[in-house]
Amino acid sequence: MGGVQNTKTQTVVEVVEACGEWFVRVVEKGKEDSRSFGLESYALAFAVASTG
Repeated sequence: MGGVQNTKTQTVVEVVEACGEWFVRVVEKGKEDSRSFGLESYALAFAVASTG
């Protein structure tokens, strides 16, 4: 589990594993988006791409 915050754009990204799935939650400018992935590597790649 981890999180990354980009203070320039007020983006928060969290990666969490639950029940064999990986979830990425992105909060940017007050809007929240969550995605699930079967593989940790896909979730982490998406999380990194989401930080700009």
